[in-house]
Amino acid sequence: MSLRRFTRLTNAFSKKAANLNRALALHFVYQHFCRKHGSLKTTLTIKAGLTDHIWALHEIVSMADDLR
Repeated sequence: MSLRRFTRLTNAFSKKAANLNRALALHFVYQHFCRKHGSLKTTLTIKAGLTDHIWALHEIVSMADDLR
């Protein structure tokens, strides 16, 4: 329910596959790098040893700008 692009009843419905892929990528990066897990009390990537801090949204945006 946190990603409304899968329901056609909203304006956020993706008509193009490329837009859906980009939205999914942003959603999963946020879920794994920014959002604390309920029982772990930290992010999944910190627990896995992939990063040492919780990312802020501006870090994701700057990373996306670098990919362009």
